[in-house]
Amino acid sequence: MNFGVIGYGYWGPNVVRNLASLEGSQVLSIAELNPAAQARARKAYPGIRVTADTSEVLTSPDIDAIAVITPVWTHYELAKAALENGKHVFVEKPFTSNVAQGEKLIDLATRKNLRIMVDHTFLFTGAVRKISQQLREGTLGKLYYYDSTRVNLGLFQHDINVLWDLAPHDLSIMDYVIDGNPEAVVATGQSHLNCHEDVAFMTLYFPESVIAHINVNWLSPVKVRTTLIGGEKRMLVWNDLEADEKVKVYDKGVNITNNEGLYSLLVNYRSGDMWSPQLEQVEALRQELSYFVDCISTGQDPFNDGCAGLRVVKMLEAASESMSKRGSLVYL
Repeated sequence: MNFGVIGYGYWGPNVVRNLASLEGSQVLSIAELNPAAQARARKAYPGIRVTADTSEVLTSPDIDAIAVITPVWTHYELAKAALENGKHVFVEKPFTSNVAQGEKLIDLATRKNLRIMVDHTFLFTGAVRKISQQLREGTLGKLYYYDSTRVNLGLFQHDINVLWDLAPHDLSIMDYVIDGNPEAVVATGQSHLNCHEDVAFMTLYFPESVIAHINVNWLSPVKVRTTLIGGEKRMLVWNDLEADEKVKVYDKGVNITNNEGLYSLLVNYRSGDMWSPQLEQVEALRQELSYFVDCISTGQDPFNDGCAGLRVVKMLEAASESMSKRGSLVYL
């Protein structure tokens, strides 16, 4: 499988490294506008053609698939051009800048029988796969909530706010592990250093009384990557910054007995064991790109396809609308 990669900035080198080392794939060319990044690419991969002309990569008859690793405002035009030239597309998150763009790309890929994969890398980590397994098997019982804190100092983006930058990670994870789609969104945020919000909070209401909350922040003095998932039977903590025991399951909860009468509610707190399940030790991006090559080869649609990317964009678009109205409820 011959790949062309557009963008060799922050994430592009990781994509090139994995594609170049995967069995069954190779990178033929890299398109990058920045001269310093071009020099880094040429030094690291002297056998790969590096160019500033993206059209050269998009139209090459030797290339089967294009990886678009560029700012989100460029995704639509680059992915559209790739699909029009008969290339499968791997595109960095978030999928597109708005819902209309995503719908057009999905329609174009369907008409041309091409695959789209959106880079929701966390879905391929051992932690998220284990969390999904715990929820599917009913280890936590009926799901109550998903609560994520994803904060750090920087990296400030010039074209999108902190919600569009960091929240796609959690939105894609929720889309993967929670049954059903959210019904409504509330979001608030504030900009301090430029025109884009650098601190934001997002709440999503799911069916069956499931609620999700995301706290994202570019102005935190510390880096935090912690998710709490609460269920009727057990609760789970995922700390992605832990070297070991990233996921911990707690046999803690609340048992409620309600006898006759409004004021007879009895609450018993249950505290049992904690255990940390063994996680698969893999490089998530490598697993994801290997899966993409397999999907192209077999003609199957990946589970993190354009439709999955579009669902995340719909949530982000609704959150932006809510944030512009100082936290008004927006239905999906």
